Amino acid sequence: MAQTGNHSIPAGVHLSSHKEEEEEVGPPGGPFPLCVPGQTNTPGQTNTSTAGGLTPEDPDRLAGERALVSGFKQLKLEKDAQKNWDLFYKRNSTNFFKDRHWTTREFEELRACREFESQKLVLMEAGCGVGNCLFPLLEDDLNIFVYACDFSPRAIEFVKKNPVYRPDRCTAFQCDLTKDDLRENVPEGGVDVVTLVFVLSAVHPDKMKLALQNISRVLKPGGVVLFRDYGLNDHAMLRFKAGSKLGENFYVRQDGTRSFFFSKEFLAALFEETGFQCVANDYVLRETVNKKEGLCVPRVFLQSKFTKASQSQSS
Repeated sequence: MAQTGNHSIPAGVHLSSHKEEEEEVGPPGGPFPLCVPGQTNTPGQTNTSTAGGLTPEDPDRLAGERALVSGFKQLKLEKDAQKNWDLFYKRNSTNFFKDRHWTTREFEELRACREFESQKLVLMEAGCGVGNCLFPLLEDDLNIFVYACDFSPRAIEFVKKNPVYRPDRCTAFQCDLTKDDLRENVPEGGVDVVTLVFVLSAVHPDKMKLALQNISRVLKPGGVVLFRDYGLNDHAMLRFKAGSKLGENFYVRQDGTRSFFFSKEFLAALFEETGFQCVANDYVLRETVNKKEGLCVPRVFLQSKFTKASQSQSS
């Protein structure tokens, strides 16, 4: 990936690259199943209550990573967060991530939450990027309307220029989930399902609760949040070099974008503190092959489902 230059990345910060994480959106050959205790896994996948991916040397190395990026540089990264994601999409256009055709197969709730088969489902994709999940969803399910938002104005431009984009089936808008009220674009309590797929990890941990509170306002009582993101000790986390650590399980990449790696305990507490109830929350382990380097590397993802308390439960 191209360097962004000193105008957007604080000097002296040694970073990792998105190229270490290119499998994040799922394998081209098929879906990951939702992790449910006792469920049988497909080949190459494991459900576990403990995050994996560590070599014998990794615990000592991680324990020794005490030096953090300076407070001044961290403030600059937070200030430049939107600009860094906009530059990412400027460099990569719509070509970086693979289309997520596995989403409806993985999250059966997209069909199961309907009261009757012909019911129109209202979904919100928080952090839609350039539409790699959005457009496969619209093509796969003709009875769905999607609100799609992203931090990057450039990403939203790409979404609206896509020939599949139709305003009668989708509304795309730029939004900072941590401060922009979603109700300016989405009816309060009007959404059946929210997807958070490799999105919350890019938010500063101190602001994650703000994002979830914002999402909760537009989700109907009993509505569902489908979550998938980086798990603790994922290969991408272990590849970060000294000088890239921002905080506990929080790192900055080569291009100035940031990534948090979730433990299931942290995630469950975060959602529960925001008024959600946990339905499923577990790690998915998988090995992916880097053909160029001839390496087989462990990936750790956290896949979860949370519901917003119904009015009777909250009263």
